Amino acid sequence: RGDLSDAEWDLIGPLLPPERGRHARPAGDNRRYLNGMLHVLRVGCPWRDMHERYGKWNSVYVRFRRWAEQGVWDAMLQR
Repeated sequence: RGDLSDAEWDLIGPLLPPERGRHARPAGDNRRYLNGMLHVLRVGCPWRDMHERYGKWNSVYVRFRRWAEQGVWDAMLQR
């Protein structure tokens, strides 16, 4: 409940930059991380209290900040 539908993901997914992982730690899934970001914003909880199913809170937060700096959120909102 509350996660992106397939139709919503089809619109938003292509706007997200591909993530590069390292050999030992591959990059997490953009869709799962985005759902985590939206969960935090929707519920109003601190990042540290984000549900575990979205991944490590710090990884999700770092990606959130990176996307903000790169203008990804602005592109999504315009779409």
